[in-house]
Parts: sequence; structure tokens; C-alpha cells
Amino acid sequence: MSEQESRALKSRALDRVGRFQLAGEAQGPALVLSQALSFWGGLDIETGDIIDRSHPGLGQNVAAKILVMASGRGSSSSSSVLAEAIRRGTAPAGIILQRPDPILAVGAIVAEFLYDVSMPLVVCDVSGIVSGDRIAIGLGENAQAIVSRIQPAIGPAAPRRQ
Repeated sequence: MSEQESRALKSRALDRVGRFQLAGEAQGPALVLSQALSFWGGLDIETGDIIDRSHPGLGQNVAAKILVMASGRGSSSSSSVLAEAIRRGTAPAGIILQRPDPILAVGAIVAEFLYDVSMPLVVCDVSGIVSGDRIAIGLGENAQAIVSRIQPAIGPAAPRRQ
């Protein structure tokens, strides 16, 4: 995120304040999942596609999105899958969780340490965020996470009349 974009983010109306599990800045379209996702067996690290056949998000792609969900869903191997997806560029641009998740935090921290690529992980209220909203994660005062809606989701196009 450029300095100009960062300043613009700080001047926008604040949606919510959260806390970082891993600090950073990111923006992108929200992908809101109604169920927790296990990255181990649930995410194709080559494409970023959700591949868990029992997950309602099956077939959706997380790459470059702001992934929003209540929490992660084990296994501890999810941390290595997330770290590898970050390295490959198929991970979300950022993750927003309702509850802290140490497994996802470890994956993001390891990727930053090993590959010098960061992906912010934020804990805050996720209510009201809908898939397609353009979301920005920024750094606030006292190292708080600022989560802003840059642009609301655009609904499906109206059917064409013939």
C-alpha cells in the first residue's frame, strides 16, 4: 500500500477497530465464509481455491481477498499450508477473524520470517462485512488494526429485459 493510499485510509470513516495477531496493511474484496475453514485439506495452495467438499465456500478463491470468518478450524498443519500459500501468492491479502486463532497466526508469522512476505491477521467484529465489500486493513494509533469499508459490495446485475 502506498503512502498516499495509507493516508487516504486513515482519513476515511472508520468501520471498526481491532487488534492484530500479525500487523500489516492490505486491501481487497471481502470473501466472507459462514463456516470456519481448515487450510489443511481445505485449500489448494497452488490456486487458492477452497477444495473442502463439505465447506459451503467450495470452489471460491481466497487469493488476494480479505478473508473474513469467525475463526480458523484446525489442524495444526493449517499453519504450514497458510505459510506456503503466502509464499506462492495464493493466500488471502489479509484475514479478519471474530476470535483469535493461534494456528493461523503461526502460519502468517512463519511466512513473514522465512519469506519476508507479510499478510495481516486481525481480530475484530466481523458483523456487517459482506462478500464483495472492498476492505482495507490499516495501522492505527497504538498499533490498533483499522478495518475500513472502502466500497460496499455491488449487488448482482438486474436481469435484462428482452
